[in-house]
Amino acid sequence: MTDLTLDAARKIVEAALAKGSEKQLNPLAVAVLDARGSLKAFAAQDGTSLKRGEVAHGKAYGALSLGMGSRALFKRAQEQAYFIGAVNTMLQGALVPVPGGVLILDAGGGLIGAVGISGDTSDNDEACAIAGIEAAGLTANPG
Repeated sequence: MTDLTLDAARKIVEAALAKGSEKQLNPLAVAVLDARGSLKAFAAQDGTSLKRGEVAHGKAYGALSLGMGSRALFKRAQEQAYFIGAVNTMLQGALVPVPGGVLILDAGGGLIGAVGISGDTSDNDEACAIAGIEAAGLTANPG
């Protein structure tokens, strides 16, 4: 397994924001975390609302914490609300179980981080996260 480099994290942010601009989405906040959950790169476009950065972080952090993209967490929240609620309590409210939190895998399939995006619809946030990861030459797992 390789580590997520700062260069790759910056490429993810840049490409994700470019995808959002190309699609004319609402302003986005992008948080990239490494495999241990530390913030590697972050950017928020002009005009993002006050807590979009925290939401983006929560999508990525939740995906890393449970080892599944936040689309899977969203499904799990619908099917097992008590479980997701309990985990979110353990994580001190840091889990945001909606699409837009995508795991980052290296060429060998090893988990090296996660990206979370917030600002537009969850589906659009997720599409930008996937575009960013793929632009960095890595593999996306949205759940």
